[in-house]
Amino acid sequence: MPLDPTPPELPSWDPAAAPDGLELIEEFDMPEWVLIRYVGQPMGEFIPLPMEGLDLGRAPENALCLPEPEVSRHHARLRISEDLEAVELRDLGSTNGVFVNGRRAEADPGPVRLKAGDVVRVGAHAFKLKHMDALERRYHQDMAARTTLDPLTGVSNRATVLHQLEAHFELARRHHRSLSVILVDLDWFKQVNDTYGHRAGDRALEAFGTLLLRRLRGSDPVGRLGGDEFLVVLPETSGMLALTAAEDLRQALADQPLELEDGQKILITCSLGVAEFKPGDTDGGTLLARADAALYGAKAGGRNRAVPAP
Repeated sequence: MPLDPTPPELPSWDPAAAPDGLELIEEFDMPEWVLIRYVGQPMGEFIPLPMEGLDLGRAPENALCLPEPEVSRHHARLRISEDLEAVELRDLGSTNGVFVNGRRAEADPGPVRLKAGDVVRVGAHAFKLKHMDALERRYHQDMAARTTLDPLTGVSNRATVLHQLEAHFELARRHHRSLSVILVDLDWFKQVNDTYGHRAGDRALEAFGTLLLRRLRGSDPVGRLGGDEFLVVLPETSGMLALTAAEDLRQALADQPLELEDGQKILITCSLGVAEFKPGDTDGGTLLARADAALYGAKAGGRNRAVPAP
């Protein structure tokens, strides 16, 4: 499916701004229904349940996308009950079912009423249902962030994004679905550090992390592999659409200089390699290697460009 366009009302990108932080909520007596991922990756993930409900499934449009072959495209739905005292689970006709506390939940005659402490299993993932106040929520969110996110940029860390790449690769291979990746390097990043100091380099990385999170779909895994290298995984996306997304990222970065703490502005650009899953790819590493070769071509071609793999 095409990448969602940036809404017109989205505020202009501020390259000096770090991702929005979580603020402590003053009223700790307002409990909220949440899921905590106990089995599967990213383990410990904190997933709030919105009032309008939460759909689980393999398809990217689900609010909770679980890209495994054992999960149906539209697997199940969770919705907070009208009295706010429970959560209702409905199987959407999945092939392999939904399990609650080890027992399969029936699709008919209607939703299963869940209570705090129940464990919901879908495929290889298990989630514990919690009804927690703001203080407990903050604790779980902080713990999950420490284990899955890169602390500087706010995107996923290396282990998390590589796991997500393998999961989406296996899904694309088994079901003959589209999958593309973008490998990104900031141009002349060492010179930024050498000329303006490491704090300027950190601000550049922070700003680029913000850019990635704002301009990609929520279902697109993105992570920092290390240094100034980032990986974007684009499920259900052709190579042509991925190249368009890469060009959008490149242009957005090049259009807005980075303002340093002393008010000085510098231009940061990036080079991108794009690769689409092909039958000859044996695993996520093979796909990543082709994106890396394309990235090398972008650098050799003059940098500040996006190049597709053959």
